[in-house]
Amino acid sequence: MRPALSALLITVLALAAAVGGFQVARWVRGDVAAVPMAGAPDLLGKAAAAMALDGIDGERVDLAAFRGKTVLLNFWASWCGPCIEEMPVLDRFAKQRSADIVVIGVAVEDHDDARAFLARHPVSYRIALGSAESPDESAAFGNYRNVLPYSVLIDAEGIMRRAEARKFEEGDLDAWVNWDTR
Repeated sequence: MRPALSALLITVLALAAAVGGFQVARWVRGDVAAVPMAGAPDLLGKAAAAMALDGIDGERVDLAAFRGKTVLLNFWASWCGPCIEEMPVLDRFAKQRSADIVVIGVAVEDHDDARAFLARHPVSYRIALGSAESPDESAAFGNYRNVLPYSVLIDAEGIMRRAEARKFEEGDLDAWVNWDTR
């Protein structure tokens, strides 16, 4: 191969890698508001999947038990930077809206790791212990790419209204849970 052609090929590949790395870094830092989830829109407007998991406190967390209330499911892991950054936001939201919305965090990682993390960083909302294996429980709610954090809004009748891979910032959740006014 000619030196000029080799240099051009190397330059093009380096540029492609840099752009790809930049995009991933933006998402990890939270600069990208949401990652589109192929297939998730197919589940919106339909009954949410059944889910019953052990809670961090030893009590069973069964989605069916919350029928009649809006539920915000948030799938997370302690190794996920954006997940950890949004946990205080979810915690404040759960305290403010506890009368009308149930917030459930689902730790999709090793249960001992989740317990150790929550011992250092407790939250007031319910925590269920999901699977550390991929795909985890979030796939049943449209998270086909296994991206975290991933949140799902289920209305009082058990219908999925929203599903999105994103990190919530302060003030985002009030608008996000008002799915029927958009």
